Amino acid sequence: MFYEDLTEYTYSADDSFTDPQSGFYALWYRPAYTRLNVGWLQQGEPYPTGDVPAGFVEKLAAVQRVQWMNVCLGVHECDLCPDEGPEGNGELRIPGAPSTAYAAPFLITHYVTAHGYRPPAEFVAAVLAVDLDAWAAARWPEVPFPWVPQEGVEWLLE
Repeated sequence: MFYEDLTEYTYSADDSFTDPQSGFYALWYRPAYTRLNVGWLQQGEPYPTGDVPAGFVEKLAAVQRVQWMNVCLGVHECDLCPDEGPEGNGELRIPGAPSTAYAAPFLITHYVTAHGYRPPAEFVAAVLAVDLDAWAAARWPEVPFPWVPQEGVEWLLE
């Protein structure tokens, strides 16, 4: 599935959060913030390549371990790989500027490491700015909830 980087995310009106550690599946909410696509690559569509800063891949992988958004029952296989590629079945949300989140597929780490994909600079900076300790301490109400922007929290509590 291809979406150009930094275009508005329109795949789903709602977001759902799944906690991979407790098995809590899934808290649905309608975001009041703008979601921007990053890393939705597809064979035949051009994408930027190049180096990413030291620590970026490790931080992105750490985010993936604690935040599962929009997990689906089906999977999407990497069609950039010449042979059978890895599969992904969910998304990430990375906080950006106020009222903005980046929406990336689970395969984004694979795209960076295996295919040389270079995400937009603002996404890279946002990933590096994630405070994983704060995410680990957050709970809603009984499950860990790594990140919902303030604009989304008000809707959840109504």
